[in-house]
Amino acid sequence: MTRRAACLLSFLLLFCGCPAAPPAEKSGPKTVSRGTIGFSALTLKNPFFKIIGDTLASSAKEQGFEVIVNDAERDVNEQSKHIDNFIAQGVTAIVINPTDRLAIGPAIKKANQAGIPVFTCDLQCEAEGIDVAGHVGTDNFQGGKLAGDAMIEALGSGGGKIMVLHFKQAQSCVFRVNGFTETITAHNQANPMAKIEIVSELEGGGLQDESYRATADALQAHPDLSGIFAINDPSALGAYAALKQAGKTDQVKIVGFDGQLEGKQAIKEGKIYADPVQFPEKMGTQTVKNVVLFLNGEPFEKVELIPTELYRKADADKDPALK
Repeated sequence: MTRRAACLLSFLLLFCGCPAAPPAEKSGPKTVSRGTIGFSALTLKNPFFKIIGDTLASSAKEQGFEVIVNDAERDVNEQSKHIDNFIAQGVTAIVINPTDRLAIGPAIKKANQAGIPVFTCDLQCEAEGIDVAGHVGTDNFQGGKLAGDAMIEALGSGGGKIMVLHFKQAQSCVFRVNGFTETITAHNQANPMAKIEIVSELEGGGLQDESYRATADALQAHPDLSGIFAINDPSALGAYAALKQAGKTDQVKIVGFDGQLEGKQAIKEGKIYADPVQFPEKMGTQTVKNVVLFLNGEPFEKVELIPTELYRKADADKDPALK
């Protein structure tokens, strides 16, 4: 090679460079899965439980967990199958909204025997001989008392006959009705001239269509009804639909429970008088925190009840989330 050629080659190498070496892999920490959380919801048809499921899933993924979300559709046998499947898949933890506070016990016991911790969210389990690692839910008894206060306020000095749209399958609803009844009973004792009489307690299933039918039946038996306490917003909206069909929306005041967006909108529009508001997002995130604390062997509140807040039309009128 001539001296001139050598100089030219050096020039080209300087400005064009040698073939690029493959980029070195980043040495940062790799994300390692912490396991899988299986969640069996009471029903994803109810927006309240959908919010819990979505929040729980996103919070769990932020903590490094895989998440399986199943819809039990209010069927304890279906939820029992979910738990069996979670056990077979070797999940790290199980979270459920119990479809039946007693009948789900045997399925939870299987998870206990498999060494998989079970957490309940919103709805508690009352079955004997089982171990529930932790529960996060609403203070439903306190919320029921607020619902009673709202009904007294709605009916005023005249009192009147009222009905309850129940869902006895869920322990949370039992607590709500107990709190509501305690407040109404105390009011009647203190104000006999403004007595509020619970003349009917019907099963609404926590669903709009079932509550519509139950309310329509109640109006046939009690045409002079003055109020309805519905254990959640879908029940309250079903009751309103029946009242509208019967032309009794001005006669009957509805107090609901939950404070979902649909329920808050109905309060703004005057369809529902008031709601004790729950906080499903808090339930989902706190449940995941408790799972992490449990797995780390750290202490946490085994039963955490979140108080409700009463939400009336005045609150709805200044709520930026509403139309």
